[in-house]
Amino acid sequence: MSKFRILTAIIGFAVLALALVGLNFSISAQSDNSNGQASAHIPVFARSDRACGTNPGDVKIAEMENDFQRKLNQRANNNGDKGKPGSTPTPTPTPTPTPGPGGGAEISVYFHVITQGSGYSDGNIGQLAIDAQIQVLNDAFGGSSGYSFKLAATTTTNNSTWFNGCYGSSSIESQMKSALRQGSADDLNIYSCNPSNGILGYATFPSSYQNSPNLDGVVLLYSSLPGGTAAPYNEGDTGTHEVGHWMGLYHTFQGGCSGNGDYVDDTAAERSPAYGCPGGRDSCTGNRYPGLDPITNFMDYTDDYCMFEFSGGQQTRMNDFWTLYRAGK
Repeated sequence: MSKFRILTAIIGFAVLALALVGLNFSISAQSDNSNGQASAHIPVFARSDRACGTNPGDVKIAEMENDFQRKLNQRANNNGDKGKPGSTPTPTPTPTPTPGPGGGAEISVYFHVITQGSGYSDGNIGQLAIDAQIQVLNDAFGGSSGYSFKLAATTTTNNSTWFNGCYGSSSIESQMKSALRQGSADDLNIYSCNPSNGILGYATFPSSYQNSPNLDGVVLLYSSLPGGTAAPYNEGDTGTHEVGHWMGLYHTFQGGCSGNGDYVDDTAAERSPAYGCPGGRDSCTGNRYPGLDPITNFMDYTDDYCMFEFSGGQQTRMNDFWTLYRAGK
């Protein structure tokens, strides 16, 4: 064997050894510290990994929209605004059971922490993370939307079955929520746990409350709360996104470039979810689809730092759903 080949082999073994050492260090760094706090190593989700479990099919959407339109028509008739046949009734001001800063409402939040032990990776997120999540919701839904959120109570339940089975098993979800849920249709219940299959969270829609009140609420991956380890989805906007569903909103990419999309006129059509923060993305082109993709909208799939707004049409839709399905119900 030549000296060159011997040298090459030595270098190859050295690189392999360094790689193994680095792998061992990375695995060790991902473990929790003994004090139960998140470790310094932040596991980063692949950009395509943002996944929301709130994905109603076409039949379910048609059912919800028909019921929504029926209630809008009833409200319009009650207010003497029948309009033309087939037209959309003029929305009326949203009543506020508890006054909010911008004409919305103050929403009581019952936060349910599900754990499987005492460490951070066991779901023990701490009160600071919960308070930070409430603040993120207030920042997102306040202002022109006028909704504010106030923590009413926090519960902690050590149940490994619920912690790891909070998504994908209707029986476990039902057990967990039936045991813990508090309040009525206009009270928000949030459950933090460890959803399977890479799901960051999911929510129920307003129209589901009438038939399944015990299931109403929002489920979040515990590490998606502000300061968590689910970077780049750890600034609390998974919570914002899922509460958007709870208030009646679909994904901005709902329906792609055809049909009614997300049923909001001022969010540009979007063929598919956007990941990262792809400025200038335009996935539905042509005169029929003006505007760039709404990548900064809370109802897309971009990184938390990229999303920061609801559109005016989304705010109107949330107000209508709040009035018709949640306020005082």
